[in-house]
Parts: sequence; structure tokens; C-alpha cells
Amino acid sequence: MTPKYHVYTFLMFVLYMSIVRDLSAQQQDKVLFNDDWQFQLKDTDWEGIQSIEKGWRELDLPHDWSIEGPFSAEWASGTGFLPAGIAWYKKDFAIDNFDKEKVYSIYFDGVYKNSEVWINGQYLGKRPFGFIPFQYDLTTFLKEGNNTIYVKVDHKNFADARYYTGSGIYRNVYMIASNQIHFSQWGVFFHTPEVNASSAKAVVEIEIDQNQRPNAELQLKVILKDKKGKKVSERKQDFVARKGKSNPEKLELTISNPQLWSPDHPYLYSLEIELWDGKEKVDSWKEKVGVRTFEFDANKGFFLNGESMLLKGVCIHHDAGGFGAAVPEEVWRKRLETLKDLGANAIRMSHYPHQDYIYELCDEMGFLIQDEAFDEWEIGKNKWIEGWNAGTPGNYRHHDAFEEWAERDLEDMVRRSRNRPSIIMWSIGNEIDYPNDPYSHPVLDEGRNPQIYGKGYQPDNPDASNLGRISEKLAKAVKKWDTTRPVTAALAGVAMSNYTDYPSNLDIVGYNYQEYRYEEDHKQYPERVIYGSENGDALEAWLAVTENDYISSQFLWTAFDFIGEARPWPSRSSGAGIIDLAGNPKPDFYFRQSLWSDKPMVYLGVTDSERQVLRRAGISNTWNGKTGESRWVTVYSNADEVELFLNDRSLGKKKVEYSLEEMIGWEVPFEQGGLNAVAYSNGKQVANYALKSPGSLSSISGELSKSSFSKKGEIIELNLILTDDKGNLIQDDDLELTVEIDGPAEVIVMESGDLSSHEPYHAPTRKTYQGRLKAYIRTLQDEGALKFVVKSSSLPEKVFTVNAK
Repeated sequence: MTPKYHVYTFLMFVLYMSIVRDLSAQQQDKVLFNDDWQFQLKDTDWEGIQSIEKGWRELDLPHDWSIEGPFSAEWASGTGFLPAGIAWYKKDFAIDNFDKEKVYSIYFDGVYKNSEVWINGQYLGKRPFGFIPFQYDLTTFLKEGNNTIYVKVDHKNFADARYYTGSGIYRNVYMIASNQIHFSQWGVFFHTPEVNASSAKAVVEIEIDQNQRPNAELQLKVILKDKKGKKVSERKQDFVARKGKSNPEKLELTISNPQLWSPDHPYLYSLEIELWDGKEKVDSWKEKVGVRTFEFDANKGFFLNGESMLLKGVCIHHDAGGFGAAVPEEVWRKRLETLKDLGANAIRMSHYPHQDYIYELCDEMGFLIQDEAFDEWEIGKNKWIEGWNAGTPGNYRHHDAFEEWAERDLEDMVRRSRNRPSIIMWSIGNEIDYPNDPYSHPVLDEGRNPQIYGKGYQPDNPDASNLGRISEKLAKAVKKWDTTRPVTAALAGVAMSNYTDYPSNLDIVGYNYQEYRYEEDHKQYPERVIYGSENGDALEAWLAVTENDYISSQFLWTAFDFIGEARPWPSRSSGAGIIDLAGNPKPDFYFRQSLWSDKPMVYLGVTDSERQVLRRAGISNTWNGKTGESRWVTVYSNADEVELFLNDRSLGKKKVEYSLEEMIGWEVPFEQGGLNAVAYSNGKQVANYALKSPGSLSSISGELSKSSFSKKGEIIELNLILTDDKGNLIQDDDLELTVEIDGPAEVIVMESGDLSSHEPYHAPTRKTYQGRLKAYIRTLQDEGALKFVVKSSSLPEKVFTVNAK
């Protein structure tokens, strides 16, 4: 296929600037530059790619080529047994009415990894770290008429992480056009150093790039508006901007009776900034911001807006099942809605900066964030290839260029997201101090310290003292751009790190799976703020939070199942989540919901023994078996008590009390029919949950995430289940289903949640898993009628319809 020039993307960019937003031709604009790229999975150099005309595949970004597979045991379990390699992207575009006085830039939110960029044959640069955004100035290399941009992505070291990374330009790309005088990249910092119920002081720090004349007399206008668009504060300031300098300016705003941002009340103001050169507005900036204050106390925990709060947190990776790392915003919005339903109020962005939009969603929906930079520093950790804790690990580096790039990567992470009220801490690393992987210390020969790769101290490994030296440098990089939030890290080997300067270089210290150290370390280091940064789902781990005032948090590993960190083949994903790859809650989701949510709830599950009730193991939501067979029924609830009914006969009430020795359970001889759990608070029924014995598989059922659509590119989720003739879920008779579409839409991903399925994700056919299957469908136009026909080999077809608004 011969590449062709795609001119309309930039024409739409110009049109968007001049008409849609009614902006002056002098103002900066930033628009998506995702459409009409071409892709070639080819291991060649710059000279070689110039001679290749055939084999280019047209696609839109974001794009993750690894998730396209196929899965194979030749790759690494750590990254999901999916391929990597070297690939090239190119885009041909034209600029009408090219303005040589403009500054044109291209912004990548993330390219995994070792990206190199060329424009019209000119080399722009390389960015090794695959999770960090970066921007290049295109101005001097662009020309009127046709332009071509190339991006090389080098992910040939496929076993380079302990989790799935994805490959390619897997996040958004933006084109930016601005004046010679404009706001710097990430050049606005809004923060609120003084906040109370009656007033708040906001500080707006601004950097200006000025390349027009030696000294420019400029004016800034800063306006803060409430949700209704009403002006609540305003400030103007004159200043002189020198040519070629960053020209920092600082303005202060006073906000009367501020609406404070919190997880329960995620109120956002609109910050609008105008930059004027005499009577000409040369740039503008608009962003949602929040007003809030918080603190961590070594003895009393976490406070938001002056009120004590427990951080009910979860850890997440950036992938989402069959989307790999290229996840549409709508999919993450649905996932965050599920976390809200869970009762979570905090998220740890493990173990790297995530997609740009997810932080804005957390602002909007109300989640407190720990943003994290690195999973390793200057020396690579062990990477599993044959299976988690199986075989011989590899040691490709996740961050080969750490010494050269780490501080800049960290600074860019902070500058990109420092206006997000949701972010309350910056993490410089995860489990960097994992004992003997790679750092070691003589203390590992003592006591009950956890070990890996050899018992005790390994003198040939790097000395743990390096942790102090590097953490000091990284903490300073954070503080250079933001002193309003604490610097932290998630420590896995506190016993070892306590013999270094590492913890003292942090403002607050995260403990991973080390609840047993809380009490003794709190006594030994009374000024240290300790919090749970990564934790298991055992009740004991949560009690370590609720029973100790000085511990403010739990960050559960993990919210969602994720690709990678897999057991040996054929497993290719981690099942650590309380929500599966398709976004379906597991039984442990409801246990956690009963601990965290204030909304009345009850969940009913069935297992084989009293021991499994206590361990919360093997829980099923199907009431099935042989008549008279002993079954154990358990419930999770946040009510006072729960009554269990079998075929409308009461089996008694039990108080809702969890302990390390006992969970709520009934031993029930099986009989066909139904179970019903009824929850009561203050003597009144507040929730119920029912299970019925399923019959034979007879139909396909399902529901749509929306009943209509309004634009091209919308995502519609079609949740399918196999049922009997009464609508009961059938979990043990899976079938292959095909989704056919009549209308302007396409199936982009089919996800069942099966951790070991090797079916291609982007095919319209897939086998259900435990009776469930989810189809993600993307609209191709902004109008029309859609009909989704679901077929199988043995059941009547099922039809779903969606119409444009």
C-alpha cells in the first residue's frame, strides 16, 4: 500500500482554533493529533525505513501493538507472554496558511519505549522512559504543504518489567500551535496554601516563553469561576518578559466561602488565565482546579480539610484487559465508577505515571492519588520469564537510562500533574529496597527479615547505602517544582532501609505488606509518618489501619486483574484483583465493600467448608449441588445483622461481626430453590441478596452500558451472560459467542475475564468465561441506528439496539 497524505487532521485543527472555540488567531491551542497514522512492525534503522513503501498499516492512536498478540510461551510471563520488538509510526499531514511566526509543537503523553522522533527528515530527539510525557518544538522544521513525522519505538528487550507495559504510541498525541509569546509547557501552577471555611488564599505561579523581542511589557489576567460560571476571584498583573527566559510570575487570589474539594464533594473551579501584549490577547489557559488542604500526622494519621480521614485505597496498573495499555477514557470512567461503588476514596498509580485523562477523572469523581514515578532505579530488578517465582529470572532494565534521565522524568511527572487536587503525594519509587533485589545489607542475616534469592546478606550485591544517596537526589527533584505535597516511596524492606538515609529523605514513608512493623517502628521512629502503601486483602491488614490512629491508609493490591505478573504458561495475567479483567466484581469485592462503603449492602456466597468461609476462599455465587449435600453459605454486609432464608424458610439471624477467628456462615444441606440474605440495621430491612438454583442453559441475555450515542468514537459496552429460561446465570457451560453489527460501529475488544485465554482480543468472536462476556463497541459516525446480533452454535440469537440521540 502506498502511503498517502492526510491533510484533514491539521485542517480540522485550524478550523477548531478559528471557529469552534472562537479563539483569536494569536492564541495557543492544543488538539488531539491521533488520527490517520501508519504503522510498521519492522526492526530497521532510520535509513532503512525510508526505503520501505509497502506493508504500512493505517490506524488511529492510541495504539498498543503488544496486545494484538499472539500470546506465546516464547515471551515473558512478567509482561503477559505478549510480543514486543521494534516498530515505526509515520504520519503525513499538510498545513494550510502556514504561519512562520507561529510556534508549533507536538506532545506525546507516553510512548513505550525508547522513542525517537523525526520531522521532515530532521531528528528531534529520544525519550527512553516509556511512561512519561514529552514535547518537541517543530517550528523550524515544518514547511508549507506536505510534512512527514516518523516515530521509532524500541521495545526489543521484552522482559523489561514485572508487569505489562504495552508497546507503541499507546497514549494521546497532541499538536500545539502558539504565539511567540506564550505560556510555557506545564507553565501554570495553582495551589492553596491557606484554606479555612470562610476564605482561601490561592497562589498561581506562571511561566512565560517570550521569543519575540528583548523585553515585552505584558499583562496577566487571572479569573477563578465557580461551577455556574460566576466569577469568584480576579487579579491583573503587569510585568516585563525578557526574551529567551522562562519569566516566572506569581499572583495571589482570595476566595470567599470556598467550596472545598474532597472525595465526597469533588468541587472544581475553573481557572482562566489570559496573557495580553498591549491590546492583543496572545495566549490563554483554562483548567479545572480544586481548593483543599491536607496533612499527615505521625500520631494521628491523615486529615483533609481539617477532618480526620482513612484512605481506603487501591493500587491500579494502566492496562484494561483486551485494550492493553491503549485504554479509552470511557472505559476508565466506568472502572472508576466501580471503585466508587466499592467505597474506595484513594488510588495508587502503580508504578509509573499514568494516562493524562485519568488524573482529571479522579479530580472530577473524587479520588485521592499517590502518583508514582519508578519501579526500579539505576539497577534492574529480576524479571520473571517462565512464571512468577518460577525458573530463572531475567534482568533487563525497566529504566536503562536512569542516571541520565531520572531527575528530568520525575520533574516532568510533577509539572504535568501538580494542578490536580486529587494528588496528595509524590512517590519516587516502589519496592526499590526489596531485599537482595538488588540491594543488600548485613541486617538481612538477623531476625525475621524477609529474604529472596539467597538467605541473608549478599555482599556481592549493591550496598543498601545507595538507597539514601539516590533518594536524596530524587526528593530534591520533586521539591524543585512542588513543595505543597509530601515526597514518599513504597518500601518493601524497611528492616534494611532503616539502616540507611532512605526513610529520612522522605516526608512520609509507605510500608508494603509490613503491617507487623507498624507498632515497633512507630515507637522507634516517633516522628516518622507511616502509612500502608501496598497491602493484601486480609482482614488483619485492615484492622492494622482501624486499630492504630497513626496509620491512615491501606492501598489494596490490586483493584483490577491485570495483564502480566503471570503464573507459568498458559496463565498470562494476574488474578490479584478484586475485579476481573472485564470489570466484573469478584466475591472479595463485596467483602471490601462491606468494610468501606456507607451504602447499605449485603452479599451472599456459597463455598465448601467452614474453613473456606473463614479464609474467604472458593466463594461462588451459584446455589447448586446434590440434594442433602452439605454447603456453607457466607454473607458480607455493613448492616447490623443478616437473616438467611432457604426457600422462604428462615435459617436464623446472625450479627455482622468479622474477626480473625470467625466469619459469618451457615451450614446448609442443599435443596433446589433459592437462598435469600436480608440485612437489617436498627431493626429495619436495608438490603437483600438472592441466589436461585440454575436450570439448563437456554438463552443469551445481557445489557448495554448506554441506550443511545451522540458522536463518533463513543464506547458502548455490551455485557453478555448465559442463562436458563428464568434468567439465572449459568457458570459451568461456556459457549463461543459472536457479535455481528448492523450499522456504523465496530467491535474493538471482546473480554471474558479468563486469565488463561489465548483468543485474539480484537476478533468479534470469543468464548464466555463462567457464563460472562463483554464486548466493547466503538461508534464510527455520530448518527444512525445500531443493531448488535449475538450468535452462538446452539442458542437463539439475541438482538440489542442503540440509536443516535
